[in-house]
Amino acid sequence: MSSLVKPLVFSSNFLFVPGTRPERFSKALDSGADAVVLDLEDAVPEEGKEEARNAIRAAWPGFTHEQKNRLVIRTNSPGTKFYAADLILAQELNASCILIPKSESLDQINGAALILPNTAIIPMIETALGLDHLSEIANSNQVIRLALGNLDLQADLGMVCDQDETELQTARYQIVLASRLAQIAPPIDGVTPSTDDATRISNDAQRAKRMGFGAKLCIHPKQVSLVKAAFMPSEQEITWAQRVIEADKNAKGGAVKLDGRMIDRPVVLLAKRTIALAGKH
Repeated sequence: MSSLVKPLVFSSNFLFVPGTRPERFSKALDSGADAVVLDLEDAVPEEGKEEARNAIRAAWPGFTHEQKNRLVIRTNSPGTKFYAADLILAQELNASCILIPKSESLDQINGAALILPNTAIIPMIETALGLDHLSEIANSNQVIRLALGNLDLQADLGMVCDQDETELQTARYQIVLASRLAQIAPPIDGVTPSTDDATRISNDAQRAKRMGFGAKLCIHPKQVSLVKAAFMPSEQEITWAQRVIEADKNAKGGAVKLDGRMIDRPVVLLAKRTIALAGKH
């Protein structure tokens, strides 16, 4: 795993910041968020797209190397008139990672990878077509993990969900399963619309962790600490992860069993992620 991708694979929270608000970029990076998403899509009106790109371009030289590796650029969706310019910006900045909203096919992701061969990609699943093509999207070039766009997916499917989004449980399971089969990092769950309901934010994050998600999208800095706490590994999980890593080390890359369970690359990756989240490097 390259050092370029590592912070984003191990991140448990991704905080959105509008691309038109450059005064918030550094504040977001200093907020305790693991990763910060500079948003060119939903948070930016059509007339502000170029302004947002220019604001990111102007701010970029002021970021440290460590900060750049924690930054993700959310492009506009493929097929829009803004998408090509967003990819050109990411190429110009040599961005570590882009998040592609409304991802719906292997060709879309591989096309972006051709333009950005050194950039990690997080496809965002927000439509019925994207959900139907989960396997090919998860196995596309340079994909490090998937993300769920829960609100857009509800709208696309014509759902009216309860507060717990019970109706989306099947979709969440499919995304977790596709990620596991593709042997990429656990996916990123969608947003909680409320910024003030601490109980709901924590419950949503805990549900995501129970379902196998490894992170959650945040829309406000107040959500970050609650999400981070929910995803923090327990002592039992930390102990198991340490044993997995030790067993893998002793096996020197060979197949190994631990407590009757086969330890393969995804299990080792999850163990390393657990240790990283726990701060026990």
